[in-house]
Amino acid sequence: MGADRDRFSTATRLKALGEHAAARVYRARGRRNRLTGRAALLALVVCSLVVALAYPIRQYVSQRSDIAEQRRQAELAAQESERLRAEKARLQDPAYVERLAREHLHYVRPGETGFSMTGGDPDADRAEDQAAAARPWYRNLLAGLDTADARPHGPDRP
Repeated sequence: MGADRDRFSTATRLKALGEHAAARVYRARGRRNRLTGRAALLALVVCSLVVALAYPIRQYVSQRSDIAEQRRQAELAAQESERLRAEKARLQDPAYVERLAREHLHYVRPGETGFSMTGGDPDADRAEDQAAAARPWYRNLLAGLDTADARPHGPDRP
């Protein structure tokens, strides 16, 4: 009987362990369902927040770039203002104003003789001189003879 008792108790223990394991599986399954529901709710909340905050965040980033652009333009305007202040200070100097008048307006002082060159663009003449310097001397001589021989045509020339 001692063996039956041990067998019975072992069988009883196995049955109890099986029931206990089944209960744990059932509880785990129930928790898993609850966790899945919680996870779905959390995912829904996170997605809602992302959707709700997407436009304001985009606006924030856009405004920050606009602010940076405005600061850059303000810096350029400050540099231009500083340049103009320096130019204004230079224009207070009579010698600088006289030099500008002589260069740009071809002013001369009383008693000086002014000369004006007409009929050409100085940059074009300089380019032509450089091209002539690159050619052999005899081609320049022949080109000069050809242009001297040509008759100017114009409204006052027949």
